[in-house]
Amino acid sequence: MLDAIRAVYQKYGFLPVETPAIELAEVLLAKGGGETEQEVYRFTKGDKEYALHYDLTVPLARYVAEHENDLTFPFRRYQMQKVWRAERAQKGRFREFYQCDADIIGSESMGHDAELVALIVDVMSALKLGSYTVRISNRKLLTGFLTSIGLSAKTSEILHVIDKLEKIGAEEITQMLKDYGCGNDDAAQILDFVSMTGSSTQIIDQLEGLNIDNEAFKTGLSDVKELTTQVNALKVDEKFYTIDLRIVRGLDYYTGTVYETVMNDYPEFGSVLSGGRYDNLAEYYTKTHLPGVGVSVGLSRLFAMTLEAGLVQDSAQPVQVFIANFGTDARNWALQVATTLRSADISTQVDLDGDKFAKQFKYADRLGVPYTIVIGDKEVADKQVVLKDMQSGDQTSLSLEEVVVKLKK
Repeated sequence: MLDAIRAVYQKYGFLPVETPAIELAEVLLAKGGGETEQEVYRFTKGDKEYALHYDLTVPLARYVAEHENDLTFPFRRYQMQKVWRAERAQKGRFREFYQCDADIIGSESMGHDAELVALIVDVMSALKLGSYTVRISNRKLLTGFLTSIGLSAKTSEILHVIDKLEKIGAEEITQMLKDYGCGNDDAAQILDFVSMTGSSTQIIDQLEGLNIDNEAFKTGLSDVKELTTQVNALKVDEKFYTIDLRIVRGLDYYTGTVYETVMNDYPEFGSVLSGGRYDNLAEYYTKTHLPGVGVSVGLSRLFAMTLEAGLVQDSAQPVQVFIANFGTDARNWALQVATTLRSADISTQVDLDGDKFAKQFKYADRLGVPYTIVIGDKEVADKQVVLKDMQSGDQTSLSLEEVVVKLKK
């Protein structure tokens, strides 16, 4: 899965970056406070306080600020590393887990936001986990709408409430909105707004039909129109994505486009690939304006859930060929065969313990290799091998050149 994600990121021109697991606490926690600080592993060494990074976005901000004079912007980087969070370990949640991020820094162009939709689709297709939907929104639409109905002072609270809509339902959301001071009409308007349905074109038409005279709303609407136009130009089939105004993402640093990807047959998994646009990536580390947009796969959680659901198997073949042999001369020929196969990019393992053939075949069978090569005295004399298909049981005597051709096919 790591290889599949990495291949897509590289196909889109992202460069690999790795940042230290340990950062200075004052740098990592520049924003300070909140739940984040409670989840960070911290320790002291001498008179300095350090922390293990809890995500890859903040280390990226620090990295970009440190190297901004050396980087070429827009800077496209991917990062696939473990992160640590001191939270209660439970099903699908870990204290140590892999994140796979891809971010574009230094441009406000909607073209990048659109390209990440295509990237998400390619990642999900490469992982082969079944049908999915990329849900897209823009936070400016909702913030502009809230301002237009006189609720700008409560925007942050309302966004956090809307982010919980699918988990707790409209009735509880209505009550929570009232608790924050929204009237019945306000709560109803908010729920009607975020519950718009239809194709991308239909939702855009509904948004235009509201005739909202607010700058943030107009900008958000313009951004969504441009994004969908460019996503179509990238030939992304609309069956893979939709505009969904319920998507706001809980993190406050998102300022525009937001993405969440759900597996259609497993909605209980939640979002498996998410992200969005942020305008102030490195404001705590540099005065340079560095807007960015990015997406992230929480791979450990995704793997655990899909493994339990039977969508991936835990019996990946370590090699394509296992070479069984017996005796010194057979060992030497087996090693020459292995070198030839590996040179042809065929993964190969040789028995080096001199076990009996029955034990070697039992080992190969437990490994789950598709092919076994058998080498005895006759194969050494003839400079040939016996290739056995472990599934069908068929075996054939072949030259080394013929084995390479057959396995490459």
